[in-house]
Amino acid sequence: MEYLLHILILIGIYSILSISLNLLVGYTGILSIAHAAFYGVGAYVAALMALHLDSPFLFNLFLAVVAAGVFGAVVGIPSLRIKDDYFVIATFAFQIITFSILNNLVNFTGGPLGLPGIPQPEIFGFVISTHIEFLILTGLLAVFTYWFANKIVKSPFGRMLKAIREDEVFAEAAGKHVVEAKVKIFMVGAALASIAGVIYATYITYIDPTSFTLMESIFIISIVIIGGAANLRGSIVGAIVLVALPELLRFVGLPNSVAANIRQMLYGGLLIIFMLWRPQGFIGEYKLEPKE
Repeated sequence: MEYLLHILILIGIYSILSISLNLLVGYTGILSIAHAAFYGVGAYVAALMALHLDSPFLFNLFLAVVAAGVFGAVVGIPSLRIKDDYFVIATFAFQIITFSILNNLVNFTGGPLGLPGIPQPEIFGFVISTHIEFLILTGLLAVFTYWFANKIVKSPFGRMLKAIREDEVFAEAAGKHVVEAKVKIFMVGAALASIAGVIYATYITYIDPTSFTLMESIFIISIVIIGGAANLRGSIVGAIVLVALPELLRFVGLPNSVAANIRQMLYGGLLIIFMLWRPQGFIGEYKLEPKE
């Protein structure tokens, strides 16, 4: 039972990550491969605050969201003035830089040894410690993320994002502040990703830089592509498929080393299949194809 609850918690965490990235990839046409960096910012801010200042969980969550949003602005303001492949390279550089900082700033982040003993959340005197309690917390934050993202995409601002995705030059010619809108949604995506980082850090009670690598960013992109770009429900479907499906390998009886390699092959194979034959994913509304 606890194993099933653990899988559901992970699905909730990756649903938050994929919904936040879908705002960029699916609705705005911005392909970022630095999402795991913002995920890590949220986790490390919450962990460091809890470990060194013993500050309340909700305050740590708020501070993590603000910090990730600020980092999103720092990366987005210069990077979003360039387009397509050049922007992808810029986000790749930020992902690598973030990992290097987390890995080498030993006195602050713990370096490769990470941060153990992260306190579990306490909200209004109630300590969240069991799997079912964490599932409820994760579910509530995932519902909030979905609701908030849905409010954005249904608003006039969301319609402007879709216009930028379809034809950025035309949107700019129509008097829209394209760069400003892209920076704003990039900050929102980064801030929402940090929520997943806070949950992960307090749930596992230990973090290290290997949880926030380039491969993790690619995995989150895979969830968006397979679930469906420009469809928030598709992000949840993708999270269920890519988190739950590989877990079936545990019941086959394969050694962990072999199962891990098969998981990577499965992720890669699914990604190739969907990009070739169904680029809009399971229930997506936007095909991730090269622009003319």
